[in-house]
Amino acid sequence: MSTTKFKIQMIEKSRALDHLLALLKIEGLSGQEGKVAAEARKRLGAAGCKAAWIKHDNAHKRIGQDYEVGNLIVKIPGKGSLRTQPRRLFSGHMDTVPLCRGAIPEVSGDRIIAKGATALGGDNKTAVAALITVVESILINNLPRPPLTFLFTVGEEVGLHGSRNVDLKDLGHPTFGINVDSSHPDYAIIGAIGGDHWEANIHGRSAHAGVHPDQGISATLIASLAISDVAKQGYFGKIMIDGHHGTSNVGTITGGEATNQVTDHVRVTGECRSHSRSFLRTITSVYRRAFNNAVKQVRNNRGERGSVEFLAKRGYDPFKISERSEPVRRAKSAIKALGGDPHLVIADGGLDANNLSARGVPTVTLGAGQYNPHTIDEYVNIEEYLTGCRLLTLLATS
Repeated sequence: MSTTKFKIQMIEKSRALDHLLALLKIEGLSGQEGKVAAEARKRLGAAGCKAAWIKHDNAHKRIGQDYEVGNLIVKIPGKGSLRTQPRRLFSGHMDTVPLCRGAIPEVSGDRIIAKGATALGGDNKTAVAALITVVESILINNLPRPPLTFLFTVGEEVGLHGSRNVDLKDLGHPTFGINVDSSHPDYAIIGAIGGDHWEANIHGRSAHAGVHPDQGISATLIASLAISDVAKQGYFGKIMIDGHHGTSNVGTITGGEATNQVTDHVRVTGECRSHSRSFLRTITSVYRRAFNNAVKQVRNNRGERGSVEFLAKRGYDPFKISERSEPVRRAKSAIKALGGDPHLVIADGGLDANNLSARGVPTVTLGAGQYNPHTIDEYVNIEEYLTGCRLLTLLATS
């Protein structure tokens, strides 16, 4: 039997599926990944990982926001003929979006779906389960491998927080990375969009809305005018202007205490995305100007107007790694070895690979069968999940 075929057959299907179903049952919203991490640690230990190989970093302290745990990091020493090769990184995020709250997974034919009106959490429990399967396959079968680091990140869904705050020293300074956060295993994501997160705090003036509304300055009206202005300019939703492309969205609007009170404070949050750094700045600037201009349009009966504090920060830069880079070449070769047809693509969503690549660890993102994330139609294709496990094992041991 060839070495490649030997490694491909090292996946225990029932175990791989058990890992996934068990993890899908555990709630793990962003910042609340503690139970997911605990289950992963338990299963990694059962697979043969020594306690000294497993740790949490302190990313949660740098993130703040009452995060339960930091990133989970597993460093496995090299073995056999590959032990002197440079370290490789494999990563996936543990958190899921709020729509996954209360998800109950069930097998339906060749898929795993959510029972009820929730998302499933395949984004990204498929990655966590697949990486555990890889570790299990390597250790149980005593496969030769270079030094390997497995990174399970926190807070990916709300701004790639875990990968932004990880210390490369804790990862052992890997030379390249393989991230797991996509659908079909034949598709290798070599680049992704960049994104800005912004917040507008609008301050008006309170007044009795039934007796003297003219004395008030409505923060709600200011917010409405600003958002309407952005939309009229063509910068809301899908954006295509003068050959430039991007997206933007207003995610939350909060404020006000009563219907009979002119709203004196409104907080609006949103995001902007583009594959172009310069156009990304343009989109965010349009929002900034719109809020500043809207403040000037709303005055009370004394000519007073409100104010706005607009804060924006780069969530993650767009990136694209070379098709000739080592992780891309290895990914294509492994996909072909499994009988697949590799496709190189650019993603319209942010990935942990954005931060890892920007920090000098060129990272390609592969799929393990998750589809329709962030919707109640989410599902995992079981055979593609198993193929993803085989693919990752091959990449870890080739």
